[in-house]
Amino acid sequence: PGQIRQKATLDLSSRTGTYATHAADPMYYPLYVANKWVEPLDKYLNDATLTDPAWFKYDDILKAWRDADSIDGKPYGIPYDGEVTVQVYRKDLYDAKGLKPATTLDELVSNAKALNDPDNRMYGLALRGFAGAGQNMYIYPSLLRGFGGKWFAGKALTVNSPEAVRALDWYVNTLTQYAPPAVRNWNWPDIADAFSQGTLGCYIDAHSSAAVLMNPEKSKVVGKVGFARWPKGPNGKCATSIWNWGFPVNAALSDKAKKATWLFISWATSAETQARTSWKFAGPAKRSGINRTSLWKSPEFADAMKGAGHNFVQAALESLEQDTDVEWRPRVPQWPAIGETMATGIQSALVGQKKSKEALDEAQARISQIMKG
Repeated sequence: PGQIRQKATLDLSSRTGTYATHAADPMYYPLYVANKWVEPLDKYLNDATLTDPAWFKYDDILKAWRDADSIDGKPYGIPYDGEVTVQVYRKDLYDAKGLKPATTLDELVSNAKALNDPDNRMYGLALRGFAGAGQNMYIYPSLLRGFGGKWFAGKALTVNSPEAVRALDWYVNTLTQYAPPAVRNWNWPDIADAFSQGTLGCYIDAHSSAAVLMNPEKSKVVGKVGFARWPKGPNGKCATSIWNWGFPVNAALSDKAKKATWLFISWATSAETQARTSWKFAGPAKRSGINRTSLWKSPEFADAMKGAGHNFVQAALESLEQDTDVEWRPRVPQWPAIGETMATGIQSALVGQKKSKEALDEAQARISQIMKG
């Protein structure tokens, strides 16, 4: 993903038109749009010579992902594939101890405490700790929103509010008490692998990580997994991630090439193509990141995903429909630098180099300079 972002940004900024479209990170649309590097797509959606609305059914695409790929109400990307963060837990262990999947962060901690047994290589909980805009800054924003935090105080981007400090304190303390020590440098594959080997009681991450857990050649927990929504924070809010890969149209293209690119995008994101790359795909791995509400609710998709674990489709769909927050991360053109600055600060707290407030105060100072340009 990092190489895609770098190559796409270089191509767009140099206006060479090498890539007609690409799998775009939704957090990059503010940068793209501010520089007019990509086309608004409403003109293609509303052109009957290019798009049959009865066939394409744009509104059937998950609203959370449509909103994430739009700026000021205009679509600049069409979601092709995506994910949502969910709670993944060992249903067999929870059942044995009479535990229920957590509905609040307090319950999540209580469940982690009940299962935590490091002497026997069992840890209660894991969350991404690795530094990166798409790593620990994929998890922390949901905690911030759950603690009632906001990214802006008026028009000023603010990352060191009291709510932000409390959210980071929770992140640090919970991982210190109940996660494997190495988790501070773990990305999602590391967490999914540890869970599949039976050393984790629960984690929160992308629903698509279930593919690792379902593989009987590598996983020891097949048939023992359950899924639930992200637990509510102290302010009563669930705030899951709002991630997708969407396709924009490169503004440097000729008009003819732009239209041809749109025809590809509308084909790739159509209901039929989505089905063909999911349950209609002949291979063993059935894609779970389909982009349409109707497909998520289809019996064919439910049947294809039945091996993922208890409540998989329901937990992910309810999260997508009820728990998404398009402002879960600050949608500003300066996001690439801000995301990395925050990630560095968060990890410095996770590894114990700095207290949460000190880490966030330092991040605030850097981000204030970034926003000034």
